[in-house]
Amino acid sequence: MRNIFKKVPVKNYLHADSRLVRTLHARDLVALGIGAVIGTGIFILPGHEAALHAGPAVAIAFLLAAIVSGIVGMAYAEFSSAMPVAGSAYSFGSVVYGEVVGWILGWALLLEYFLAVSAEATGFASYFNDNILEALGINLPKALQAGPMEGGIINFSAVAVVLIVAFILYQGASLSKKIEDIMVILKVAIIILFIVVGLVYIKAENYVPFYPKEFHTAPAGFGGISTAAATVFFAFIGFDALAANSAETANPGKNVVKGILGTVLIAVILYVSFSLVLTGMVNYKLLNVDDPSAYALKVVGLNSWSKLITLGALIGIFTAMITMLLGGSRLLYALGRDGLLPKAMGNVDAKKMIPNTAIIISTIVAAIFAGLVPLMQLASLINAGTLLAFAFISFGIIPLRHRKDIKNDGFKMPLYPYLPVIAGLLSVYFIVMLPKETKIMVSIWIIVGIIIYFTFGLRHSKLQQEKDNTKQ
Repeated sequence: MRNIFKKVPVKNYLHADSRLVRTLHARDLVALGIGAVIGTGIFILPGHEAALHAGPAVAIAFLLAAIVSGIVGMAYAEFSSAMPVAGSAYSFGSVVYGEVVGWILGWALLLEYFLAVSAEATGFASYFNDNILEALGINLPKALQAGPMEGGIINFSAVAVVLIVAFILYQGASLSKKIEDIMVILKVAIIILFIVVGLVYIKAENYVPFYPKEFHTAPAGFGGISTAAATVFFAFIGFDALAANSAETANPGKNVVKGILGTVLIAVILYVSFSLVLTGMVNYKLLNVDDPSAYALKVVGLNSWSKLITLGALIGIFTAMITMLLGGSRLLYALGRDGLLPKAMGNVDAKKMIPNTAIIISTIVAAIFAGLVPLMQLASLINAGTLLAFAFISFGIIPLRHRKDIKNDGFKMPLYPYLPVIAGLLSVYFIVMLPKETKIMVSIWIIVGIIIYFTFGLRHSKLQQEKDNTKQ
């Protein structure tokens, strides 16, 4: 049992990941980050959270989530600078806390990535079926529009888009990078257009009350905003995917922090502006719909503009899927690389230099969830594991700084040790503010992960099989 806290030497990861090619730069990371952040989060969540938890103050919820994500992002950037390896929080946790903690973080984030891809796919299918196919006069039977939980058999469009994204990733980083860069520019332009056009139709009375009384719950009346902020962290998990790609980033000591902070800054400007315009156009009580932006444009009589927003949503969600499936496959690769999951997961294609088996397995799991489970059930489970990783990585800066065997000539988190502790405590607070059902389901997932670790991972771990490991 004492060996479960055995720490992984950084050189192990650096050696294993030397097979991956460093082709990503700061601009590419920002594109990947925006690709993940500006997806279902901006096109669906603002409406739901305004109607259910915060009213027009949903903009404040996004601002809070972005501030915490930005601070935690600096912790991720320091870890990526000190050890530019695949696996993100899993690899970082294994080095500073020990293998069992790294496994728990990796297992939690694996669920987040898979569910995020599936949630994005079901959101894409909703827009695609209701707008594109309908405009073409194609009506899929109910059995192919939803899974068993919604009276169908399988969400065919959701499964299909997962497979298309996987095909693009399987061609290598260069193709996915080119597609991502182009689509990110298009969807950001469409979102800005919505904000500019929507400004004309804002009614001041829709902002009153800005934070409705029915949401004034504990603690101190900020329960509604806090729950909304905890829920919309789903929108900011993109930068974890950036850290997961550290092993494929050129000059990670500089480029990762630029990618993370650039992503968060652009995202908060777009999210806050988008939320304020949305709740100004339509009363928050009417926004509990899956396409709030298109709905708002229809309410004010701009039906043709709603079609443009639909196009932006499809592009936005598609690019988000590319980033999240990319990050999830790299995490799965890292777990296989270290023997905690079957070693086939750690295979790297000799020609394309990508973790091919990890991409295939990630695609299968994401496609199953997307085809069978409804969007809101998926979205409700995504945040807990992310916030758990946020907390451990933030607090982990302290033991990282004390490690003499890890040299870091790149980025370091400012205001040490106060800022890492603040970031960690805020992450814990938002975990507490998540809905009860979410905490229960994720706890079950963690327990399953611990069982897998003790029955398979501990026996096959490459770290545990090392006879002479350098003592930390």
